[in-house]
Amino acid sequence: MAVGHYWRTLDDQATKQKERGGDDVDTGHRGAVTGGKQMWGFCKLVSELLQENGLAASHIHLDTKLDLPGYYRASKTWDMLVVHDGELVAAVEFKSQRGPSFGNNFNNRSEEAIGTGVDLWTAYREEAFGKKAPRPFLGWLMLLENCPKSRSPVRPKASHFDVFPEFRGASYAKRYELLLRRLVLERLYDGAAFLMATEREGPRGRFTEPAEDLTVRGLLAGIIGHVGAQVARRR
Repeated sequence: MAVGHYWRTLDDQATKQKERGGDDVDTGHRGAVTGGKQMWGFCKLVSELLQENGLAASHIHLDTKLDLPGYYRASKTWDMLVVHDGELVAAVEFKSQRGPSFGNNFNNRSEEAIGTGVDLWTAYREEAFGKKAPRPFLGWLMLLENCPKSRSPVRPKASHFDVFPEFRGASYAKRYELLLRRLVLERLYDGAAFLMATEREGPRGRFTEPAEDLTVRGLLAGIIGHVGAQVARRR
């Protein structure tokens, strides 16, 4: 359902963009992505599951009050926050990328994910969320268009030194898999999910999960378990 909502929202936004005078396909896709709300289905999914597991809706923030203090910047707006009795319990980002421009967008997404994690944990160390505050759960979900360009080998740039072997000839899809896995490995995030969907099957809600350790089920289980434990601790 969440995947289908993503594609239908993008298509609707792209159509409106063209009606306003944007005939270029790439411009239309950028306009759709920057139009917002395409990942709303994922936000609602997590929210509903948390409520089914006993968390009051008043502790879940999806529309407003989504900013958290940073260390290297004043604040950062997240896609979803869980704040229970004045404690930050969870923060989750839901991101996506659709073609045809994968190169620069991949680098931007990578820098965003890495920087966001480093910034929040440094702020946490500096007690931005309160003295002796419990460690929150950080999650990142990525939905990538499944198409020949996202799956094709990409030659990395290495002017002076060799890149790590796993990046040689790795497609953008593989690069995302490596990125998310290492974000969790280095504890910048507590859980991550990587989904791919084609332009044809996406609107029907169909998707694939290329990596067994980066599934939606795993990410949801982590969020629900952490939130449940934190809430129970305060009772």
